[in-house]
Amino acid sequence: MKNSIKARRLEISGVVQGVGFRPFLFQLAEKYGFAGRVLNTSRGVSLVIEGSEKDMDDFARDIYAESPPLACVVNIKSKNIPLKNYKNFAIVTSAGENSTRSALIPPDVSVCSDCLDEMNDRKDRRFKYPFINCTNCGPRYTIIKDIPYDRPKTSMAEFQMCPACSREYNDPKDRRFHAQPNACPVCGPHAFLVDNNGKKVELNGRTPVKAAADLILQGRIVAVKGLGGFHLAADAFYDNAVKRLRLFKNRPHKPFGLMADSATTALDYVAISREERKLLESNARPIVLLEKKKIKINKKTLSPAIAPLNRYLGIMLAYTPLHYLLFENGPGIFVMTSGNASGEPLCIKNKEALSVLKNTADYFLLHNREIYFRADDSIVCFQHKSPRFLRRSRGYAPLPVFLKKPMPNILACGGGLKSTVCLTKENRAFLSQHIGDLDNQKIFEFYKKSIEHLKLILDIKPDIIVHDLHPGYMSTSYAKEQKSIKTIAVQHHHAHAVSCMAENHVSGQVIAVTLDGTGLGTDGKIWGGEVLLCNETSFKRMAHLSYVPMPGSEAAVFEPWRMGASYLYKAFGKKFIDLDIPFIEKCGKDKLKFILTMMEKNINSPMTSSCGRLFDAISALLGIRTKISFESQAAIELETMGSESNLPGISEISGIPEILRMPGIPDLTDIPDIPKQNKETKNSLSAVKSKSNNAEFYDFEFKVNKDSCENYDGFSHGMQEIDMSPVIRGIVNDLKQDQQTSFISKKLHNTVAAAFTYAALYAARKTGVKRAVLSGGVFNNSMILNGICTGLEKNGVTVYTHTKVPAGDGGISLGQAVIAGSLGS
Repeated sequence: MKNSIKARRLEISGVVQGVGFRPFLFQLAEKYGFAGRVLNTSRGVSLVIEGSEKDMDDFARDIYAESPPLACVVNIKSKNIPLKNYKNFAIVTSAGENSTRSALIPPDVSVCSDCLDEMNDRKDRRFKYPFINCTNCGPRYTIIKDIPYDRPKTSMAEFQMCPACSREYNDPKDRRFHAQPNACPVCGPHAFLVDNNGKKVELNGRTPVKAAADLILQGRIVAVKGLGGFHLAADAFYDNAVKRLRLFKNRPHKPFGLMADSATTALDYVAISREERKLLESNARPIVLLEKKKIKINKKTLSPAIAPLNRYLGIMLAYTPLHYLLFENGPGIFVMTSGNASGEPLCIKNKEALSVLKNTADYFLLHNREIYFRADDSIVCFQHKSPRFLRRSRGYAPLPVFLKKPMPNILACGGGLKSTVCLTKENRAFLSQHIGDLDNQKIFEFYKKSIEHLKLILDIKPDIIVHDLHPGYMSTSYAKEQKSIKTIAVQHHHAHAVSCMAENHVSGQVIAVTLDGTGLGTDGKIWGGEVLLCNETSFKRMAHLSYVPMPGSEAAVFEPWRMGASYLYKAFGKKFIDLDIPFIEKCGKDKLKFILTMMEKNINSPMTSSCGRLFDAISALLGIRTKISFESQAAIELETMGSESNLPGISEISGIPEILRMPGIPDLTDIPDIPKQNKETKNSLSAVKSKSNNAEFYDFEFKVNKDSCENYDGFSHGMQEIDMSPVIRGIVNDLKQDQQTSFISKKLHNTVAAAFTYAALYAARKTGVKRAVLSGGVFNNSMILNGICTGLEKNGVTVYTHTKVPAGDGGISLGQAVIAGSLGS
């Protein structure tokens, strides 16, 4: 019998700290009758068990199968060790100060149902306590200073636990065993309410939270300190309050985020599918973009100023106990938008918020638990059968993306807009939370602090730093300042493509369709409407939108009418000024003549192939948006208009639209992976006009530049250009015929999707590559994503899209890192 007792050490990696993992192991060891020890280390959790050898494999399987809800076991390394004859099983003090750190840091998560039940129990000592939490919920990443994740290394270190909390904290059978933010009204953080001069508000027997809710109901704007930063809260039904918030924030059009007390409340105002409800109610509690409903007569009406000219509302559910207490006394839906000055980082400190938001908020609901690291709300939408990130932050960061193969230690610096950074270690890529646009000095300081914080808590010392090809990005400047480390520059759209490959564990050659607003190309021009043949280390440009000038350069981004003029100039020449369409009259001929001179003389008019700028141009031509107040506004409103049309999209047309058929080019089903010589098709296409009898599409021209011909295994390939001049002429004709704006918009979206599907299929058939990745911010547009996915899949191409990182610039740091790691391996 004695010989059957063995000892085994298990090293467990993953999200296993701060999630109730050690008490789970304690109870599991008791179940199997094991003695031993368990402790947190800088690598995860280390466990020694002594007992029956035949039960040890079952024990390990139960670790995977029955671990706590917030835990994620990535790996268990096991080895037999000499017996120490422990008398019991115990949880011991954390160790590992001098070891390599590789423990995964848990993200902040929403309050659990057990804590909510306690908070609403009059007999419970935490009744109505706004900071109730346990090992299954509450703040994590935003309060961590260092690892191992223990209370002294969090912002809770200054709160000495009372005897009752201490007993819970030290009892392995208690739900709050080693819950680092554990507290109660006696010993923990507390909330307080002040006006915008910092003076405490008379509560008159109310709690600070109740008083704040009363003020919101009266139409006041209240700055609320939350988990990862401040929100500005207003009654979503109080139109004047929402308009005041727009005025004070200098945010004339960009949609405000909303917070609802439950999905049931939100259902009165938005359509929610089963999948979307699952996202809403998940532990991460992201903002989910949901389609607006027509409001029933007997329901209160949300302020129209919340999301003007947008078909979606961005809604999240309450995720802290303080939020739930606000909803006890306030409206069922709040405006809950980021608490920051325009273009600056989220406020996280009380004094900072009082200074920055003084002229925006009437009152401040504060607390004295420090936020160590800011994290904006994540934004997710459900498109083409999957959830997709527009912003990956609170609730998800800094959980890693697991890679197909190990990487060197790399720091990827991201781009210039919607910035994130990425650090790699072994087979894990750690993306930071959303940082923002680096052209603001305060955000750039936050960017640098984020890098240092992640390097510390992940114990990653980069051997390589990778940055965007654009020399003007602050992220590029930062990389080049790190003199002692090897730096690599990566082209923007190659990084987009490889980010999609990496999260889908795809290696080798793919056809990449990368559509966005801006990215410096290898020819010095501004790309953004690209079809690439690429792998993890290199790419060839197979096709792109024909170049057009950007008169005024960056000014054309904020004033889409300039791009409207540019596309008219390409389609009609200088005579476009005499066109009898509303756009010409609205802009004025004198102003357009000035722009024409800029383009003719190439004055501050860089050339671009950007798909984002194409959508800007059409939005302006249709009179939807000639100037913007936030990024992608013109394109978003153009999509909203198109969604109102009954015209079918590519995904709704049965079979393969005639516009996607290619005479003289073999179908993918007719060619092997390595194509054979086909002399009949060599150089057969110099220009194809996509004449379609379908009313769903405009014509476009597909040009092949024979001078740039290369040979892929017997098939000739020349650089393709997608010329949208026929599309512009078709739109002008429809405008003259007083065609509905919604019809023109939908037809335009169908055509763009068809044009890039056609170009990608041409590349696929010429090269024999039957896999495609789709990346870039334009794929936040559902009509484009659905159209290209459907068009390619119907033609036998396997399509990969983003579900783990944003399709936009928030995801390119992942691609940068994998390219650099592949070049170095």
